[in-house]
Amino acid sequence: MRSIRPPFAARPGGSARRRTSPVLAAVGLAAALALTATGCGSGSDTASGEPTASASQAGDGKIQIPDDIKNKLKEHGIDVDNWKKGAWKNWDKDEWLRQADDFINPIIKGLWNPDRMRGADDPDKDKGVDENDLSGDQGVTDPEPAPVTAQAVKTSYHSSVPVAGKVFFDAPEGTMVCSATVVEDPAHPGKSNLVWTAGHCVHAGKKGGWYRNIAFVPSYNDQGRTEAQLQNAPREEVAPYGVWWSDWAQTSDQWIEQGGSTGGRGASYDYAVLHVTPEKGSGGKSLEETVGSALPVNFNAPAVPKVSSITATGYPAAAPFDGQKMYQCTDKPGRLSVAQADPTMYRIGCTMTGGSSGGGWVATGSDGKPALVSNTSIGPVKFGWLAGPRLGDVAKGVYDSVSKKFAGR
Repeated sequence: MRSIRPPFAARPGGSARRRTSPVLAAVGLAAALALTATGCGSGSDTASGEPTASASQAGDGKIQIPDDIKNKLKEHGIDVDNWKKGAWKNWDKDEWLRQADDFINPIIKGLWNPDRMRGADDPDKDKGVDENDLSGDQGVTDPEPAPVTAQAVKTSYHSSVPVAGKVFFDAPEGTMVCSATVVEDPAHPGKSNLVWTAGHCVHAGKKGGWYRNIAFVPSYNDQGRTEAQLQNAPREEVAPYGVWWSDWAQTSDQWIEQGGSTGGRGASYDYAVLHVTPEKGSGGKSLEETVGSALPVNFNAPAVPKVSSITATGYPAAAPFDGQKMYQCTDKPGRLSVAQADPTMYRIGCTMTGGSSGGGWVATGSDGKPALVSNTSIGPVKFGWLAGPRLGDVAKGVYDSVSKKFAGR
């Protein structure tokens, strides 16, 4: 398993850096192209109603935008077919969109059907953290923890861990999957549409750009059916609380500039925040209202010696798991340092494999309430432990930036 990956992020010190173009600022191109439930320029961001139009995939694998959306954008002087010279539709390494203002994720209705979700692969397959990246610990790496056997979460998952789910996306290698968590939104108390996952689940890091067709499915396979039982399952059984498309995503600059397929530099900043909108009408309810819960995020989590235990949740997809069921590991964390200059990561014993990437790490705070303190990022090829970034000012900058972007909507 390699690092479990993200999009654009905040700079050290917590201030998010966005290179937003004047055109984007003027007409909200990213929001328009995301084809959210409000259509183009309605001024509302509530999770209600149906998309006015949906994108489709051409036979060559590129994305096509409906004519009515194209025409609305042209009214603002934007020709979507020429925007970024059409590079937003391509995987070409030299043109693959990387920056914050490049993110585009058109809703493609019905794309994530049960078969496509079930067949999504582990992005960390056959990859593990490079041991050479762990050599500069300077005495802040604790001994490797003993493996902790992952335990199957009791069904229904919604009753046990209502905030957990899976993130699906398309990469050059194919259809991929990660895990994720519904988190609170300070701008919309009780009505959050924010999802926390790993940076490498939305952005390829230093050698690539944004992934495509990113969507979140809360309580995926809520009843814990086997893969055989899911063969002919209706979409409502696989995704009982709907499919929620990401209309915005953000990660750290550190991940974009340093992140790679084996973790290394960038793993300490391997997190991302998604803002989502329902593919179908949700009766005006937000994601938090739909699932009934959202976790607070603790950006001042105590140092490792003061944390009694952390519980990691995810949908491991690499053998011996198949990605269809939810698992958890609970362990007292140790420290893992990838580079002396980077924040020390949490590390726990856990046998979950790739696919659990991005899944939330929860610890009980001084107030006695659970809060998200990290997410699964990296692990060894032969499994046995997982590591996640300790959330600080940079993570808070990413989180606050997404929250503020949608604060008035």
